[in-house]
Amino acid sequence: MSDGMFSAIRISASGLRGQRTKMDVVARNLANAETTRTADGTPYRRQRAIFKQVLGERVRRHQANLGRNPAEFMVRTDPRHLAPPRFMPGAEGGEEGLVSSVDVAPDASEFRVVYDPGHPDADAEGYVLMPNVNPITEMVDMITASRAYEANVSAVQAAKDMFNDALKI
Repeated sequence: MSDGMFSAIRISASGLRGQRTKMDVVARNLANAETTRTADGTPYRRQRAIFKQVLGERVRRHQANLGRNPAEFMVRTDPRHLAPPRFMPGAEGGEEGLVSSVDVAPDASEFRVVYDPGHPDADAEGYVLMPNVNPITEMVDMITASRAYEANVSAVQAAKDMFNDALKI
């Protein structure tokens, strides 16, 4: 029973870590929005937080069995017949199931080209390569991450309130 009780907090904690990473990436992008030369000699390249869901062994086995027997397809895909998700091996409790992670990857979009002949990094024609960071996009990402973070905090608080109510019974 305790696994079911604490799994809600573990899931929200995973979301909190992911959104914190996303906010760190956005802050780094905004801080380097005007950096025209990095250690490798190019303008700063925008970073992106990429969320991915990692599936545990139990879920993989379930999905692998889908389609082997077409008569079972409807029963196996009905959510009432699925086992509750648990955490992957190596996660807290050493259980299996669903976990999410966040990777940081560079954005492959083109650098902005700005005409500024007085800039120290300008080429012979006066053009400067600027980072591919759009402050408006970054602010939208920051607000989205902030709201998702708040939602995860609310979910943790709701789980704590349910635990307290259950203890009062």
